[in-house]
Amino acid sequence: MIDEPHGWTALVLAGQRPGVDPVAAHFALDAKALVPVAGMAMAGRVLMALADTPAIARIIVLAQNTAQLEGHRDLAWAVNDSKIEFRVSGVTISGSLLDAVNDPAIGLPVLVTTADNVMLTPATLAEFISGSGTSDVSVGLVARERLEAAVGANKRTWLTFKGGAFTGANLFALSAPAARNVLTFWESVEHDRKSVLRLAAHFGPALMVRLLLRRMTIHQALAAAGARLGATAAPVMLSDGRMGVDVDKVEDHVLAERLLAVRD
Repeated sequence: MIDEPHGWTALVLAGQRPGVDPVAAHFALDAKALVPVAGMAMAGRVLMALADTPAIARIIVLAQNTAQLEGHRDLAWAVNDSKIEFRVSGVTISGSLLDAVNDPAIGLPVLVTTADNVMLTPATLAEFISGSGTSDVSVGLVARERLEAAVGANKRTWLTFKGGAFTGANLFALSAPAARNVLTFWESVEHDRKSVLRLAAHFGPALMVRLLLRRMTIHQALAAAGARLGATAAPVMLSDGRMGVDVDKVEDHVLAERLLAVRD
């Protein structure tokens, strides 16, 4: 585990991608982060989980329209919390993160999550931080069997490697200066984020062929990709299968409400 004696800074991505967000549109809202899930705005749930995690000392919410978030009743407590700050983000996710880690007032290391990561808990955050190791970049993942054991068969973006299939948990740790290389690369390929093969194509044919033939484990694939970018990268496998559920679609919202009704 990375030793961070002063506590981690958490960056919460709460902005909007270009175009119409289907979940926000379904609820006739401009900001997806403010869509209610089980009686509370999504962003509020995420911020509460972060605020209740002892290892996190500071929380920065990044969004294009921070006034809209700060003015919402479910986030009034966050506005008055001294360790939570709202900052205007850039146009792209990776660009906004680069701006943040290049800001001397923030810097590294940082933990990154999203405002729609509604299944997040202090226990999962502690597990992720503990498992982040010494890599420049750590990526939270959920194995398919864990997710399906927790929530049943589910349509998600599955990344299939030798040894299993995984989905992202919207949790990242950027721990060292080399992580900036990964953010710079991600800014150029963000549109391919949902396809492991399209992403692999950016690293050259050798890696792509090995992935196509499923000759690499997820650990090997992340290590190889990181090496090409001059950084170390490793997965953190999360034990809570529900962490593979975020709210990208209206069906996800229905599932999240069902899961939270049981958990809460």
